[in-house]
Formats: sequence, structure tokens, C-alpha cells
Amino acid sequence: MRISLFAVGRLKNGPEKELAERYFDRFAKAGPAVGLELARINEINESRAGNAETRKREEATHLEKMLADGALLVLLDERGKALDSPGFADLVGTIRDQGKRELVVAIGGPDGLDPALAARADHMLCFGKMTWPHQMVRVMIAEQLYRAVTILSGHPYHRV
Repeated sequence: MRISLFAVGRLKNGPEKELAERYFDRFAKAGPAVGLELARINEINESRAGNAETRKREEATHLEKMLADGALLVLLDERGKALDSPGFADLVGTIRDQGKRELVVAIGGPDGLDPALAARADHMLCFGKMTWPHQMVRVMIAEQLYRAVTILSGHPYHRV
């Protein structure tokens, strides 16, 4: 199954980008052994519209244009469901085992996510009830994808 990341906002050069790239690289190398592939990382610019609702709508439109037909959409949002790492790995593994070919994880912009996009999502997940900076979320999802691969493969990276 191919996994893509779509994000509103561009990650600038610096330690966060380096760390995210490190985990995405680990995921890309370890994933094929368990049937997971890093397809792409797409970034779109934040909307410059005059109000938050219009910005969210414009950003959602850009994200939806990038979705392949039949792709499952997972949104990262503070109002989503909190999973532990084995639960996230189980979700990814279940989606893969159902024969889905494409999974897209999306990170919204500073104003959050458009309600219509949230309604279209197959899953909404959170990294706790706190609000996290975009840069940190990128690192956290990269690490969790790598961790999911290690859990699914029985690698000792994840310890309880």
C-alpha cells in the first residue's frame, strides 16, 4: 500500500525538516518488507484569503485535487481520535490488509481543517488534545509511520 503525506505549509530547512526526513527515509527503507511504500510528500502553500473559513475551504480544495480515486484519507486534527502506537500500526495494517492501494495522511493549515474535508475523511486522528506546530506534527507522523512498520514487522524498535 502506498502512503502519502499532504500538508498545508512548507517545512523550512532546519532541525525539524532533517528529523522528519530521517524518519521518512527509515520508513521508505523498512516499509516494503511489510507491504508499505512511501509514495510522496506534497506540500501546498497556505491560503492568503481574508478569513479563516475561506482559507480552510481553499486549502481543502487543493488537498482534494491531489487525492487519487479510491484513496483513504486520514486527517490529523486535535478533535480526532487518539490512538497509541500499536493502535495506529493496527489501523495501517488493517487498511493494507483490506487491499487498499493508497492511504493519504493530511495535515491542515494554521486555521485547521475545512468541515467538508473532515466529513469526507475516513479517519481523523490526533496526537493528543494539545495543538502542535505544523513542524512538530510532520516529525511526529513520520516517526509514527516508521514505528508502525517496526511494530508490523516485529522489530524491537517499539518497546512497551
